[in-house]
Amino acid sequence: MTALEHRPGPTEQREPSGKAPAGLAVWVRDLVMGMRFAVGSGREGWVRTALTAVGVGLGVALLLGASSVPNLLANRAERSNARNIEFGEQQAQRSDSSFLFHRVGSQFRGESVDGVLLRPEGGHPALPPGVDKVPGPGEAVVSPALKELLESPDGKLLHDRLPYRVVGTIGTAGLIGPSEYFYYAGSDQLSLKDGNGTNRADTYGWQVQSPGMDPVLLVLILVGCVVLLMPVAIFIATAVRFGGERRDRRLAALRLVGADNHMARRIAAGEALLGSLFGLAVGAGLFLFGRQFIGAVDISTLNAFPNDLSPVPALAVLILLAVPASAVVVTVLALRGIAIEPLGVVRSAVPRRRRLWWRLPIPVIGLVVLAAFGTVDKKTGSVNTYMIGGGAVLTLLGLTMLLPWLVEAVVARFKGGPVPWQLATRRLQLSSSSAARAVSGITVAVAGAIALQMLFTAVGDDYTKPTGQDASRAQLQVMLPARDGAGTQEMIDAFNGTKGVSGVIATINSRVVSPGPERDEGGLPLSTSLTVGSCETLQEIARPGPCRDGDVFLIKGGPGSYMDENLPKVASPGATVLLNDFDENGKLKGRPSPWTLPRTIRPVDARPDPSGEQNTGLFATTGAIDVRKLPDPTARAMVRLDPSVPDAAEHARNTAARIDVTANAFQLVDTSDDRRFVSVRNGLLIASVATMTLIAASMLVTTLEQLRERRRLLSVLVAFGTRRGTLAWSVLWQTAIPMVLGLALAVAGGIGLGRVLLGLADKTGVAWSVVWPLPLFGAGLVLLVTLLSLPPLWRMMRADGLRTE
Repeated sequence: MTALEHRPGPTEQREPSGKAPAGLAVWVRDLVMGMRFAVGSGREGWVRTALTAVGVGLGVALLLGASSVPNLLANRAERSNARNIEFGEQQAQRSDSSFLFHRVGSQFRGESVDGVLLRPEGGHPALPPGVDKVPGPGEAVVSPALKELLESPDGKLLHDRLPYRVVGTIGTAGLIGPSEYFYYAGSDQLSLKDGNGTNRADTYGWQVQSPGMDPVLLVLILVGCVVLLMPVAIFIATAVRFGGERRDRRLAALRLVGADNHMARRIAAGEALLGSLFGLAVGAGLFLFGRQFIGAVDISTLNAFPNDLSPVPALAVLILLAVPASAVVVTVLALRGIAIEPLGVVRSAVPRRRRLWWRLPIPVIGLVVLAAFGTVDKKTGSVNTYMIGGGAVLTLLGLTMLLPWLVEAVVARFKGGPVPWQLATRRLQLSSSSAARAVSGITVAVAGAIALQMLFTAVGDDYTKPTGQDASRAQLQVMLPARDGAGTQEMIDAFNGTKGVSGVIATINSRVVSPGPERDEGGLPLSTSLTVGSCETLQEIARPGPCRDGDVFLIKGGPGSYMDENLPKVASPGATVLLNDFDENGKLKGRPSPWTLPRTIRPVDARPDPSGEQNTGLFATTGAIDVRKLPDPTARAMVRLDPSVPDAAEHARNTAARIDVTANAFQLVDTSDDRRFVSVRNGLLIASVATMTLIAASMLVTTLEQLRERRRLLSVLVAFGTRRGTLAWSVLWQTAIPMVLGLALAVAGGIGLGRVLLGLADKTGVAWSVVWPLPLFGAGLVLLVTLLSLPPLWRMMRADGLRTE
């Protein structure tokens, strides 16, 4: 062999054609070689690959969960529409498949309990989804969650309200979520003549058109997605760089046997690629395992079945391709600034100082893009989604770019101090990159959370509306048909005798008709409303002054209420009115039933009742009229509850159900929140919990990986007499210093991002009360991770850490 001949090194392969591979073939060869090194370098290589797989797997699991949200919402909406009962202005005709139905709703200890009463009209009535047979009178089919509740000791109180014999359970096709309390019950008391909400239908499946998304809520969702997914991407990028120092030594050995710099980087990328591929498998396994417990997540009725949590195919493919590709790209880019030589790595020397000039413009550009191009038009509902999402990404990405520079610039000025402090600061001065990467995820999460909380707090009042109700005067309202006056009095007596009820405001509502020939604009007889109740009830709905049983009053509309223009034409002292209803053609129903008003009738001013309504028209005390003659009366009871009695509201609802199965009980509240706003808030809350859990797990994995890298150094220091407590404090300072700097940067960036978002929503002012808890939470998270890393640190200080292969 001559001196000019070339003998292939161990890292080269001969090609059959005698030509060296080029282009894509070179990448494939070197990536495969790196994957072989990852699994063929003994226990050390497997541990490094396992840590990378766990880190990447945690991120992939969360990404798969995020990509499943569209399918989850679509599946829930599809099942909801499938069980909706279709009916409209033109009611279905009686047939072999028709049925009468009446929706009933209630609550039990803050949870909704909804149901439908059914009465078949033919031999083959339409079946609800998930139900094999329509329940007969006194029978019910219930959701599995409701059945479990009814059979539990806590459900005894609810069982008194639903005294049905359970004959089956509703299948998945008929439920929105596994935690839903829903039932179908048979009733032979339903009739279209009651006029109390009973209708006829002959089919199920009615798609309700949802209104367009509010633009401010859309901004919250966009920014929330960015805030929740950015830490995941950052951690995946961090995980594929595990084992950097040991990897560099292996690459130096490869250079010694003939590999060039480009080949060494491709081999390193192959090691990271294998870890990311294992991470995909781990992430898929964690996702499939975790989604089995999705049914246990129930925040404001937001729950789903495991099969609902299935990734959108296009997004799943994107994740499967993007994660390995990012592993290769991140590794190659990370090694560009490192000169790997046959006898060592230049990284051992003091690294070149990071520059600020190209880092600072990134978050500034992001804020400018948001402020200048992130348009939100509340009138048309249009939102510039790309600019808002892109601006938020640039802003948070800029914070991750600023953090390494900030850590390096600050620790470079540290000198002296106690031994643990010097060990920590010297370590950070030599290599601050890994420490900055460890807290970059929490920095982005806290910054984004601050911005979101600022926006949520600022716009919350816009989605919280006063109901006009006065919950201090009554806490529950019950509506039910009043078939006669005696029944209404029994209702009052039943509520007064109910445990936890301190008072009842009860009325009977109907109408009276003028016997004269005059008609209104629609050609119907003139009529006005009639309310019957006691003098105590009158005090709650008007300002009558003196009142005694047998009096009749004219209630005039108060400020902001509808004034019944027919009232002075129909009712006057000594006038005669008819206690009859009329059909759509204006013809009276039944024989005329006249009632002569007393001449002592006098007008009084209306007063909002506890439900916020202002009654107008005639008011008669119970001794002034025979309520048995009223046409189609409806009873209404507003119930005062004793706050010192547990489950007082549940006892009152049980009483209402015993009086009439079609009774509807409503909670009276002073304010109500927009349901979409609550859904967005709860959805982001669930995702935030998942993200924070990922961050905690990722920080722990990163810390353990860094300790494993320094295991031999720790053992050497202990062997030379360094106290274990000194090393433990040094590890704490190595985590605490970047953490404090990262949280300070997060507060500044979060407030800046939050102010721009407030401008998009036309809001001003910063709610400082929502800013400070988040950095404290982040600090507590870092402290918890550090404490959990102490037991492994103690084990790594043993003398067996001096062993080498």
